[in-house]
Amino acid sequence: MLGIVLAGGEGKRLMPLTADRAKPAVTFGGTYRLVDFVLSNLVNADILRICVLTQYKSHSLDRHITTTWRMSSLLGNYVTPVPAQQRLGPRWYLGSADAILQSLNLIYDEQPEYVAVFGADHVYRMDPRQMLAQHIDSGAGVTVAGIRVPRTESSSFGVIKPGSDGQTVEGFLEKPADPPGLPDDPQCVFASMGNYIFTTKALIEALQRDAEDEESVHDMGGSILPQLTARGEAHLYDFSENHVPGETSRDQGYWRDVGTLDAYYESHMDLIAERPKFNLYNRSWPIYTHSGQLSPARFNAGGMASESIISAGCLIRGQVTRSVLSPGVVVDPGAVVQGSVLHDNVHIGRGAVVRGAVLDKNVQVPPGATIGVNPERDAELYTVSQGGVIALGKGQIVS
Repeated sequence: MLGIVLAGGEGKRLMPLTADRAKPAVTFGGTYRLVDFVLSNLVNADILRICVLTQYKSHSLDRHITTTWRMSSLLGNYVTPVPAQQRLGPRWYLGSADAILQSLNLIYDEQPEYVAVFGADHVYRMDPRQMLAQHIDSGAGVTVAGIRVPRTESSSFGVIKPGSDGQTVEGFLEKPADPPGLPDDPQCVFASMGNYIFTTKALIEALQRDAEDEESVHDMGGSILPQLTARGEAHLYDFSENHVPGETSRDQGYWRDVGTLDAYYESHMDLIAERPKFNLYNRSWPIYTHSGQLSPARFNAGGMASESIISAGCLIRGQVTRSVLSPGVVVDPGAVVQGSVLHDNVHIGRGAVVRGAVLDKNVQVPPGATIGVNPERDAELYTVSQGGVIALGKGQIVS
């Protein structure tokens, strides 16, 4: 099986964190990048030939992949970024389906029986081999992973309508306002996770048919899946049936789309509980990354942290609670950090206060400054989400 990871989206809803990088390259959980989660799932499942399709602001993503995800070339394994190459003419990708169409040479070179097409910006653990086993048994052209979500959240997802057998896909609705509920749970629907396994022949034929449709938006969820659904070739895989080694009853089935600032922030808060909703410390199904050669975190001058993740290279001389700190963060004496996410090399000055904020790398908060204390002032100076999360972009100046 060949793995194709779609990592070319702009990530506009996650601004300003995506102002200078692709969304899959955004830091998560202190030391990881979002792309590390899908790549770890594929590699843990022995899918060891993976192409990551990139497009927008991909430099930091390309650099992370090439320096971190080095496989055994002796065995012919690889994780490689593949930039948009305009193979079909002077145009960039028109959508996720067009991205694969323009990259069919990757499939022709490998000649796999099956192709896993996965998104690059979700936080979860999954064993794709279990999904593949169902796909092979069903004889489907495509199997799409679905997760139950409340009907009230359906407008944020592609919604899958399963058939009476619970497996055949009868309909696919793109971000519907009022979809029908499930027969066994009327208040829930199956949301597409953006993870697909295709039989190679079915994928190539579907892409070619889509390319000939001038009305198509050339999207995997909006075009390819409805097409194969209409042909009776689409099946559903229920993510709740997927199990990985080392999982707990609390984090089994955890999946988050962190495409907005609020979702990104809330997912970080899921990490720091005593019994976290998502456990980063599962060594039986690890999430891989590379965080550089840094000294251990250090606490001096009465500095303290509680209910937090503190990465290597941090120097804590103030107070940190319910926060996630990436490598190299410095919190000076008298400073207070509460319920915040601080990226690499953020410096919180003496006596400063930071609450409910996400600060991108290299932000310098001057001594005595406040973020998250005066809502009206924050709204004038910074990006504030609908849920009230304050976000500062890479290197942004703090008044």
